[in-house]
Amino acid sequence: MRRLRLLALLPLMAALGGCKFEVLAPTGDIAAQQRDLLVISVLLMLIIIIPVMALTIFFAWKYRQSNAEARYEPEWHHSTQLELVIWAAPLLIIICLGAMTWMGTHLLDPYRPLDRIGSRTVLAAEDRPLEVNVVALDWKWLFIYPEQGIATVNELAVPVDRPLHFRITSSSVMNAFYVPTMAGMIYAMPAMQTQLHAVANQRVESRGFSANYSGAGFSKMFFAFKAMSDSEFTSWVREAKGAPDPLTRQAYLELEKPSEAVPATFFNAVDPTLFDAILNLCVEPGKMCMKEMMAIDAKGGAGLESAVASLLPLLHDKHARRGTVFGGAPSYVVGICTPEELATALTLSAAGSSEAASRRVDSGPVTGAGLPMPGGFSPALLPAFTSPLLPTSEADIGPRRPSNS
Repeated sequence: MRRLRLLALLPLMAALGGCKFEVLAPTGDIAAQQRDLLVISVLLMLIIIIPVMALTIFFAWKYRQSNAEARYEPEWHHSTQLELVIWAAPLLIIICLGAMTWMGTHLLDPYRPLDRIGSRTVLAAEDRPLEVNVVALDWKWLFIYPEQGIATVNELAVPVDRPLHFRITSSSVMNAFYVPTMAGMIYAMPAMQTQLHAVANQRVESRGFSANYSGAGFSKMFFAFKAMSDSEFTSWVREAKGAPDPLTRQAYLELEKPSEAVPATFFNAVDPTLFDAILNLCVEPGKMCMKEMMAIDAKGGAGLESAVASLLPLLHDKHARRGTVFGGAPSYVVGICTPEELATALTLSAAGSSEAASRRVDSGPVTGAGLPMPGGFSPALLPAFTSPLLPTSEADIGPRRPSNS
């Protein structure tokens, strides 16, 4: 039976033979430092784990019921020397782990520019990093090289021993950019930009992937990672420039549609404003960029008239444009906080005249109780613009209460 159990373990051992320990065999300085932090932390913890496991087996064997020679001391209850060992060793290990974690958190901060490209090579002041903009799509990766003026899908190439600066975002859902041989995992989030500074110190061809579940095509969201010499990188850029198509905004809108297992694709040119538009959710024609909307909000908001005249016609639902199951027809949200704003919105929508559009809502404080509805209000207009949850008559609204806001 013992031999049969050993034979049963052979398929498991054979399966483990296909594993690649890329995290423990990095080709970049950042990944190597992360590997060292992981290994040293495990070794420090094993200082406690191994003796505890060994003593557990030792005590179970020594004080087994059949061992009559084991010394029996029912009155023993304390040993100062043993207490010092039990508490001092874990305390020292925790102090060491805390110090290592604190230093690693700061030295390996992905936002921190590199000050070295190797354990013995300090970064020169004239060494400029290679800028790469990364966009997580459904379900593929887009890489934009602003300096070279090219873009690729599912293939990332970098020169060896040159600092790298990645700016990372997502087009739809939260994702994670991860190249185990180069550096750690960095999240990619829509309408937000994360960063990663890294370097590749050896020529290598490996694989990067998504490390955060993002939907049906997640299991095939891989890309090729190639670290090459400067001459090879120059040839690779030349090959990309020989591609037939540029990456325009319209081409990006087609590329953004969900697809799986997309082969490596090159674009010979790229719209220089594309990544900023992706980040600000305004690639589609006629759509207001998020940074512009934030600037309006920072100055007090657009106002009701501006919302009706300028913001409502804009399309803000990319899923409706895709025609997928994620969304229906485009929808809009307008904040209406007072009866005066409601009456003005109805008047502007119904009349559509320049005289109505020029009206302004009184922004003065509301005081008193039982005030009449504002002039121009018509309850007959309400059904076309309100939901069943909203009041449909002046009587339903009731008396107005004083406001302290």
